[in-house]
Amino acid sequence: MNGHIDKLAFIFIKDRKILVTLSKGKDAWYIPGGKRESGESDHETLIREVKEELTVDLREETIKYYGTFEAQAHGKPKGTIVRMTCFTGNFKGELKPAAEIEKIDFFNSSTKEPLSPVDYLIFDDLKAKGIIN
Repeated sequence: MNGHIDKLAFIFIKDRKILVTLSKGKDAWYIPGGKRESGESDHETLIREVKEELTVDLREETIKYYGTFEAQAHGKPKGTIVRMTCFTGNFKGELKPAAEIEKIDFFNSSTKEPLSPVDYLIFDDLKAKGIIN
């Protein structure tokens, strides 16, 4: 195995669909979030990444753990596993794409757009729990 990639993801549901982002130059949509910087806690990483990608301020007191999912990392050598620790929460501000994000959208479980492998697992879990259509 080539290693793990430690990522945090922000699950935001609206009208039984999940928020997803498309980064500039990428060929798949992703649930927003990103990698931890040295010394950051889960909450610190999530708050920073959500602010950088979506311009909103995640309210720390509302952040709740959702689940952890592992799969082959999209676009990385075979055997590179991404571990996605997912959280929900509320925010202040208006969602807008920022930094490397080209577009944001809301998808249900029947999307035909390409997702990263770990995001398919998260979509399946949300669908099985009746959270998204």
